[in-house]
Amino acid sequence: MLTNWRKYIDLFSRFFVGGLFIFSGLIKLNDPIGTEIKLEEYFEVFAADFSPIFHGFIPYSLELGLIMIVLEIVLGIALLINYRMKETTWTLLLLIIFFTFLTGYSAIFNKVTDCGCFGDAIKLTPWESFYKDLILIVFILHLFWYRNYFEPVLRSRDGHAVIIAATLISFYLGIYAIRHLPFIDFRAYKIGNNIPEQMQLPPGAKRDSVVMTFIYERAGERVEFTMNQLSQIDSTYSFVDRVDKVVRKGDLPKIVDYRVTDVDGVDITQETFQGARLLLVLYNVKYSSARNADKISTLIDALEGYAEPLILTASTPADMEAWRHEHQWAAPYAFADATVLKTIIRANPGITLWVNGTVRGMWHFNDVPTADEVKALL
Repeated sequence: MLTNWRKYIDLFSRFFVGGLFIFSGLIKLNDPIGTEIKLEEYFEVFAADFSPIFHGFIPYSLELGLIMIVLEIVLGIALLINYRMKETTWTLLLLIIFFTFLTGYSAIFNKVTDCGCFGDAIKLTPWESFYKDLILIVFILHLFWYRNYFEPVLRSRDGHAVIIAATLISFYLGIYAIRHLPFIDFRAYKIGNNIPEQMQLPPGAKRDSVVMTFIYERAGERVEFTMNQLSQIDSTYSFVDRVDKVVRKGDLPKIVDYRVTDVDGVDITQETFQGARLLLVLYNVKYSSARNADKISTLIDALEGYAEPLILTASTPADMEAWRHEHQWAAPYAFADATVLKTIIRANPGITLWVNGTVRGMWHFNDVPTADEVKALL
C-alpha cells in the first residue's frame, strides 16, 4: 500500500513540477525582454545590498534570462519523460533553492515587488512567489530523494532527441520574440488598450483601507485615540496631530508610472493622448540599433499631416540630438523612465501608434511598417 502511495506521489510530483516549469518557461519565452528587465532589477538590488560585482552582470541580463527560460522548459520536459533523473533533479533542486532565495529576499525586504515568475501574464506578490517556491521545493525534494527509482519513459536515443529538439526550438522562439515582438502581448500598453483608462482605477476596485489615529496631549503625556474613541476626549486634552496608517493596500491602476516631460522639464503626458501620435521609443541611444533607422526616417516624413511624431527616450539630450541628426529623424523628443519605455514596447528603437490615447499599432525596428499600413490604422 505504501509503495502504491509513493507511485501516486511520484506521478503527481513529476507532472506538477514539470508542468509548472514548462508553463512558466513558455510564458517567459513569449517575452524574454521582460525577464531581462526583471533580472536587471535583481542585479541592481544585489549590487546595492551585497557587492558592486553584480553590476557586471547587467549587460548580460538578456542572454542569462534566455538561458534560464530555456532551462526551465527543458527541465520540465525532462521530468515528464524521466530523462536522466539524477542530473535533472540535481539541477531542479539547485534552481529552486536559487529561486526561493530570490523570492524570499524580495518578500522579506520588499526589494522587487514582482518576481516575474509568470511574466506579465500572471502577477504575483513577493510573498505569493515565495510560498509558491516553498510548495515546489517540497515536491522537488521528493523527486530528488527517489531519483534512483525512476525509469526512463523513452529509449536513450529518443530521449536525447526530445531534449535537443526542445532546446533548439525554445532558443529559436526566444530569439524570434527578441528580434520582433512578443507573440502574445500581456502588457497594459498592448494594441487596443486606451492608456488613460489604464491609468485609472476601474469601477468597483478596492481602495486603500486607512485607520486614522488622533494624537492628543494631557498633563504632558501624549495619548492616541482611534475614530471610535474620540468621544472619550474632554477639554483637558489638547490636539497634537493626526496620523493616517494604511492597514490594507487596495488595487492599483494597471499603469502607474507613465509620465512624459519635454526638454524644459514640463509635464506633457496628457499631450501624448491627443490626436494621432507616432511614438518612436528609444530608451537608450547608446544601445539602440541603427538598422532600418533610414526606413523610420522615411516613415516620419511620409506621415506628415497624418500622425504627429514624438521620440520618447531616457537618454541624455546630447545623445538624442546626435542620433536625430545622424539618422535625420525630423521629430521632437521628450523624456520618460527607461523601464516604462521598455514596458511600452520591447524594441530599441520601437514604433507605436496612438490615436487619442488608444494603441492602434506596434512595430519592432526589424518590422518597420509602410506609411500606407499606418494610415490604414488611422
